[in-house]
Amino acid sequence: MPELKYIRNFSIIAHIDHGKSTLADRLLEATGTIEKRDLTHDQLLDAMDLEQERGITIKAHPVRMAYKASDGDEYELNLIDTPGHVDFAYEVSRSLAACEGALLVIDATQGVQAQTVANVQLAMRHNLHIIPVINKIDLPAADVPMCLEQMEEILAIPREEAIAVSAKEGTGIPEVLEAIVKFIPPPKPYPSAGTSALVFDSIYDAYRGVVTYLRVFNGSFKRGDKLRLLSTGLESEIKEVGVFKPSMTATPELSAGSVGYIIPNIKTPTDTRIGDTITEVKDPCTEPLPGFQEVKPMVFSGIYPIDSADYDQLRFSMAKLQLNDAAFTYQAETSAALGFGFRCGFLGLLHMEIIQERLRREYNMDIIATYPSVIYHVYLTNGTMIEVDNPVRLPDPAEIDRIEEPLISAHIMSPNQYIGDIMNLVMQKRGICTKTDSVDGSHVMITATIPMHEILIDFHDKLKSITRGYGSMDYEHAGYRADKLVKLDILVNGEPVDAFATIVHTDLAYSRGRMLAERLANVIPQHMFQVAIQAAVGGKVIARETVRAFRKNVLAKCYGGDITRKRKLLEKQKEGKKRMKQIGKVNIPQEAFVEVLKSNAE
Repeated sequence: MPELKYIRNFSIIAHIDHGKSTLADRLLEATGTIEKRDLTHDQLLDAMDLEQERGITIKAHPVRMAYKASDGDEYELNLIDTPGHVDFAYEVSRSLAACEGALLVIDATQGVQAQTVANVQLAMRHNLHIIPVINKIDLPAADVPMCLEQMEEILAIPREEAIAVSAKEGTGIPEVLEAIVKFIPPPKPYPSAGTSALVFDSIYDAYRGVVTYLRVFNGSFKRGDKLRLLSTGLESEIKEVGVFKPSMTATPELSAGSVGYIIPNIKTPTDTRIGDTITEVKDPCTEPLPGFQEVKPMVFSGIYPIDSADYDQLRFSMAKLQLNDAAFTYQAETSAALGFGFRCGFLGLLHMEIIQERLRREYNMDIIATYPSVIYHVYLTNGTMIEVDNPVRLPDPAEIDRIEEPLISAHIMSPNQYIGDIMNLVMQKRGICTKTDSVDGSHVMITATIPMHEILIDFHDKLKSITRGYGSMDYEHAGYRADKLVKLDILVNGEPVDAFATIVHTDLAYSRGRMLAERLANVIPQHMFQVAIQAAVGGKVIARETVRAFRKNVLAKCYGGDITRKRKLLEKQKEGKKRMKQIGKVNIPQEAFVEVLKSNAE
């Protein structure tokens, strides 16, 4: 095992789509970790199908490289490639806790973006050394001087430290490797006594059980040692230790300063948690390692199995998924319309979309999701405050004093010419623009306060549309504010369907109720009786659509005779339909739930 002074641990951080994973590919090639012929696909570390399809990094990926520097010494480089989207910022923070430095990638055609600023601030909070890399210099639209100016103005990083590269062409890669060795400090021995390692990720293997990814701070771990998890006190024997090259490769031991994996004898996904400290039973540490904060979900949605027999399988799948993604939370709930399911918490809408897609693909689950909601603070007339993340749990309006909704502080960066369109979009979403800063001659940063519920579905898409793809956004939680909010119920045949209930602003209740009623009228099939679909606020119906009944022609057998005979038959049919309506049940197909979600997205 190398001495600490020959180890370098670093992450690659950037805004989404600035070329992090492509740069990682070139570093793997340049260090001989992988041959060009073995590069099965671009962005090799993005192993998940979803990552390759969407061209985004979802999970942090560790890999070890051996590099012989210009000074003649051989170094062990441990790289963690991180996601760029704001919804996966927790992945980034966990990765940075296991590193001493970071490569900050900036797209030469787009310059510093909103998420770039957020990632730099995150790296600075972890006291990491930052090496700026200007990527995509081979493109005709590249503007390196603009990037250098923005770097100094916004990030306060001297332009002399920047390295110009083209990850696609391989230009400037040797300079990056030399800068990593020269500027990123080696790991320091941790001051506390005892063997300790930080779990920054984990996966569930069907054959080997729980596999934990960790950074060793003190001591070493080998096969056969007995480890202890500090959070639960659980003890287990180590079956295998190893590193990523980039696939999992077993090694005799993992020593201080290294990044690798341990396979303990743990078969239950819920027994381990990301952010935990692992120690050895013979040489235990008493204090957990710092650098982790509990993550709080921002967006909630119900996930239900389409077939109720799959409920237990869905619960086990969610436990395995939570092991791999600590930002995802879930708890059991029931719905009158959908049966048994789970109330799930996510960091954002993309995070929610990815989790649902992973449940469908990786675990073969047929699921239906309810409309996403946020946590509201509901103050009752008796002075107490309750948190409501599901509209169904909202108390009676007579008991409510006020409802406060969560706000976000959005930092939107865009070229100057789109500032008017962005401000209009913010106002449409009930937001307020609080500050406008000129970044350089051609870019502006707008700070706005917007209700979180309003950005859930289409805000990011609309921002990209009106700025021709040049706008970017980062956001953070900004407290709560009281507003005129009401619960919008959808009644089908006089019965409220809890899966369609939402909390909306009073001014938007009518238009939203009308839209939902129209959508449902198109997808609920005809029955033998007339079906009324109503949108109601506090018992008052504000919109209605009707699904017409099937009609049997009872007059077909009347080939003559008095009009009274026909009337008598029609009255008899009318009575029968009235009775059927009282006892008949309306069948709501699964497509109806999907249509309601679509109606919010458009």
